[in-house]
Amino acid sequence: MIVTGRCQCGAIHYAAEGEPVYSALCHCSDCRMSAGAPMVGWAMVPAGQVTIQGEPTAYASSEHGRRHFCGRCGTGLFYVNERMLPGMIDVQTGTLDDPAALPPQAHIQVAERIAWMEHAHDLPRFERFPD
Repeated sequence: MIVTGRCQCGAIHYAAEGEPVYSALCHCSDCRMSAGAPMVGWAMVPAGQVTIQGEPTAYASSEHGRRHFCGRCGTGLFYVNERMLPGMIDVQTGTLDDPAALPPQAHIQVAERIAWMEHAHDLPRFERFPD
């Protein structure tokens, strides 16, 4: 399997080959603050199986964690933590050209989940904006 993706402005493109170790929705506060969203979708793959065109900017979001994003448009793309996850890279699945290609298999870091997220699936749904 090969999946491809990019940042919003197209300055950075990437391809990941092979099956991911996992694909999950992360609820940790670090992901929420980085993305400005209640959770973030990730797929973990061996770093050697990812090719990147363009130069992402890295931010040390914790002692060992590095978040990579597009310095032009700000799109979050990758997470690396060589201490906890040596040789691996997390790819934000929302940046995939086909986000449906790697559906989440689990929710992780739910100990830090925003309380209202537990019932978010019960909210009313609209195809676009409500009338």
